[in-house]
Amino acid sequence: MTIWLDAGSRILVQGMTGSEGTKHTRRMVASGADVVAGVTPGKGGHVVDGIPVFGAVGEAVVATGANVSVVFVPPRFAQAAVEEAVDAKIPLCVVITEGIPVHDTAKFFQYAQNAGSTRIIGPNCPGIISPGQSNAGIIPADITGAGPIGLVSKSGTLTYQMMYELNDIGFSTAVGIGGDPIIGTTHIDCLAAFEADPATEAIVMIGEIGGDAEERAAAFIAENVTKPVVGYVAGFTAPEGKTMGHAGAIVSGSAGTAVAKKDALEAVGVKVGQTPSEAARLMRSILRG
Repeated sequence: MTIWLDAGSRILVQGMTGSEGTKHTRRMVASGADVVAGVTPGKGGHVVDGIPVFGAVGEAVVATGANVSVVFVPPRFAQAAVEEAVDAKIPLCVVITEGIPVHDTAKFFQYAQNAGSTRIIGPNCPGIISPGQSNAGIIPADITGAGPIGLVSKSGTLTYQMMYELNDIGFSTAVGIGGDPIIGTTHIDCLAAFEADPATEAIVMIGEIGGDAEERAAAFIAENVTKPVVGYVAGFTAPEGKTMGHAGAIVSGSAGTAVAKKDALEAVGVKVGQTPSEAARLMRSILRG
């Protein structure tokens, strides 16, 4: 089993005819994902690599049965694109686009919450992959295989590194949730889903400086997660008051530091690595021990 994405997922790509959309659609298809449609306003009737392009999401859903959308549209069109996916009642919308104004994200996230039919992953994220089954986004499909580890990460590149570091064991699902101040799916959402997934035996959680998401995740783990969790927090050497990498990764005073997050996680029994490689070794020792 997996969470949210599996071999039955039928993917449409909003913005498929753009350069990034076309490139990553081809990568998804090459990895075995079932991409059934593209959506670009004004380009309905076109075909890209045998995949039909529609002018509207609702039209594509009716014609193809798509149940996952991957959004590659430019930032200024992202709010409208996500809301269109929500209107079409697509269960999962993966927003890859970075640079979306926070107030736009707040609007489309609330729009989805009010509708109650669509989970958003992202924005500014690498997407979600269930190795050997499906791939929605830009995560490389050839760096790992299927296995018992669930992965949730704020960072795209650290998602890739952790998958590679543990490719001898493999993953049920890896979710890159993004690092913007407002995101649709959180660490806690993923932890709950992995806890409920019988195919996931252990969880790797990657966080970073800024905010209190990891501290809140620690509190959730203490009350709700029985499976072993290994953590890594990026930013141990980050200077105070600097935005590092993601828009949400800013430290103010003692709040949001990597050390504070590490302490909170270790207090509830999570083993935390000082580096990604150390976190991978901790996970390997748990599963093989």
